Amino acid sequence: MPNTFETLSKFITTKMRMSHVYQPVMLIELLKNSGTSTVTNIAKALLMHDVSQVEYYEHRTKIMVGKVLTNNHGITEKLKDSYHLHGFDDLSQDEINTLVNLCFEKVDDYISQRGNQIWSHRQKASGYISGTVRYEVLKRAKYRCALCGISAEDKALDVDHILPREHGGTDDLTNLQALCYTCNRSKRDRDDTDFRGIADSYKERNTDCTFCEIEEATIFSDNILSYVIRDQFPVTKFHSLIIPKRHVSDYFDLYQPEINSIHALLSETKVKLKELDESITGFNIGVNSGEDSGQTIYHCHVHLIPRRKGDTDNARGGVRGVIPDKQSY
Repeated sequence: MPNTFETLSKFITTKMRMSHVYQPVMLIELLKNSGTSTVTNIAKALLMHDVSQVEYYEHRTKIMVGKVLTNNHGITEKLKDSYHLHGFDDLSQDEINTLVNLCFEKVDDYISQRGNQIWSHRQKASGYISGTVRYEVLKRAKYRCALCGISAEDKALDVDHILPREHGGTDDLTNLQALCYTCNRSKRDRDDTDFRGIADSYKERNTDCTFCEIEEATIFSDNILSYVIRDQFPVTKFHSLIIPKRHVSDYFDLYQPEINSIHALLSETKVKLKELDESITGFNIGVNSGEDSGQTIYHCHVHLIPRRKGDTDNARGGVRGVIPDKQSY
């Protein structure tokens, strides 16, 4: 029988499969503490390796606590990437210990008075995002930041509300995206969008628009922002249209949650159509944007056209066929 050292050594060097730093960090914590550690202490050890958390509190130090102690009170001074406590060299070790204890007392007193709400600034939005929803958001993002593309293996990802809750944004999956802390912070710092009215704009409808006044009986599937119908003049059998509920003429004017919504229905409809008709072997996805592209109904809609083997003499080129002479290449 292999001893404990051999078992752990073999596991760490040959069997451990990592999607993050969590496993080795937890083992380090256990090995350094006589083989036992609380969940809280393991969590603290993981936190020490979370670059996004460090970046967050670096930012807080620079824009808040560092400024207050330096500019408002003159207790500290900033030296490049460091802070220096004025008069530190004049303190004895006993005085240092006393001051540290006084600071701990201030921390304990503040927490006892205010409770966990003192950490509310760290939340990306008020309220709770369940683990199931978080998983779906990260899975859809393929575990990468939606803005910079960094992997969750390199930097922890947060679930961000595209349209913030305080401005009418919902917890629906279409309004959520995965962002690393750096991008989430940059979005918050740089985005000066006036959100007043955006939530209400989702309700925009045009009584003269075919797709705004669609009969519910013709809708095959929908979600909070979009719906699916069959094309009245199908290119192939089960030719479907995915349409945003908001009256918006151009694909390029869609909000990101609407794009998420449409993409979700495209994927869902593809699966349903293949279950409905096993002869479907491919799809064309297309959008007409503007009169010269062939758009005739000025309410954005995305075509999902099922394709079958032999449904045309030469399928090569696919959507390039919008200009027939350019389809073959």
